[in-house]
Amino acid sequence: MNFLKMGALEIGRAIREKQASVREVTECFLDAIEKEDSIYHCYNTVCREEALQRADEVQKGIDEGKYTGPLAGVPVGIKDNICTKGVKTTCSSKILENFVPPYNATVVERLLDAGLVFLGKLNMDEFAMGSTTETSATGVTHNPWNLDCVPGGSSGGAAAAVAAELAPITLGSDTGGSIRQPASFCGISGLKPTYGAVSRYGLIAYASSLDQIGPMAKSAEDCAALFSVIEGKDEKDGTSMPNPPFDFAEATKGDVKGKKIGIPEEYIGEGIAPEVKDGILKAAEQFKALGAEVEFFPMPSVKYAIPAYYIIACAEACSNLSRYDGIKYGYKSPEAHDLMSVYVKSRSEGFGMEVKRRIMLGNFVLSSGYYDAYYNKALKAKKIIQDACFKALETYDFLLGPVAPTTALKIGESLSDPLKMYLGDIYTVMINLAGLPSMAIPCGFDAQNMPIGMQLIGKPYKEAEILSAACAYQNVTDFHKKSPKN
Repeated sequence: MNFLKMGALEIGRAIREKQASVREVTECFLDAIEKEDSIYHCYNTVCREEALQRADEVQKGIDEGKYTGPLAGVPVGIKDNICTKGVKTTCSSKILENFVPPYNATVVERLLDAGLVFLGKLNMDEFAMGSTTETSATGVTHNPWNLDCVPGGSSGGAAAAVAAELAPITLGSDTGGSIRQPASFCGISGLKPTYGAVSRYGLIAYASSLDQIGPMAKSAEDCAALFSVIEGKDEKDGTSMPNPPFDFAEATKGDVKGKKIGIPEEYIGEGIAPEVKDGILKAAEQFKALGAEVEFFPMPSVKYAIPAYYIIACAEACSNLSRYDGIKYGYKSPEAHDLMSVYVKSRSEGFGMEVKRRIMLGNFVLSSGYYDAYYNKALKAKKIIQDACFKALETYDFLLGPVAPTTALKIGESLSDPLKMYLGDIYTVMINLAGLPSMAIPCGFDAQNMPIGMQLIGKPYKEAEILSAACAYQNVTDFHKKSPKN
């Protein structure tokens, strides 16, 4: 059996039916990582010995009836900003290059409880700040569809690992599109859950009011399975919310008949590449053929999304990253000899340029004389965006649009122009500001055979509904089945 070509649920089924052992599956992925990851650089850390030991433990647990879930025995990769006990968690930053957490994030504990096998930690933009995975201190990750292109970011390693068949499923995090945009660029599926649906305990913070952990996989069905493992209230996270139990059967039903889908006119207006626009319109026609009603509507508040997001995110980032001072933990400059030089040199040497840019921007918008002019106005714009989204979702069951205005960019193309990189988040950041769930799935390819992604945006805690719509689309299309290795 070629496990690398199989989805997570297929692998889980093969293990339950004793067509394969957990060790056999785990070794297959570890061997592929050892052989090929030097090409892509998806992983910062690979846990070969720990994974094989865990595989044997899980196999015993499956045989004894301890692990009975559909993903028991399935290998998983984890983004390098999610804490893993005893395994380096670096946020792809020099300042945390040797940080080994003494505890697991709640999502990691839930993966262990469900019998999954942990392969390693995945590359990302430093502290999740970026849209290309080029800001990583460990080096850029390459898009498996074209090695000269970026995989997107900040969860670029997580998306590329699935596309390159170096993990069947992964966990990423999404602050302003960091699951959905790399999923789109790499031709896979990714779910950004409702804010509060998944515990953030153990997620190293970028912007605490926007960050959310979510699943990435080849298909919406596999995303639904992984989401069912990690979702739910956590007493360790004050922002996690009690919500109705997730219905996996409902999420994979694959039905959109009678549903009403709205497309914001601003999402397919100025700035979108013609091939991306064409992909979205064709997807809309496919939903119509499946029995959904699709219509366009104006949403002028979209224009506030980018400035509001970057002001709020950077303001929160400068506060969250103030803890990295060269004293308590993390990198300390060998050139520092007094308290002030410890702070200045450790942070100057430990943080990359993009992180320093956002820290400075955050301090500026929070400073005396500028707080009201920028930060307060951004909070007001956030409220306008939230109101517009909720009003639209009173009329429509889902919103549909592109994930990004283009397909994957060439390496170096956007990093040299930060504003261009920020503007690439135009379709995704609004969802984080509103705290809504959103699902990215592939819906076509451009002339260079690079994947095009669309996103389905739903009502709070209605992940099952958007996953069902995504499954309906994937049941009648094969974009998600295509691989750069075919």
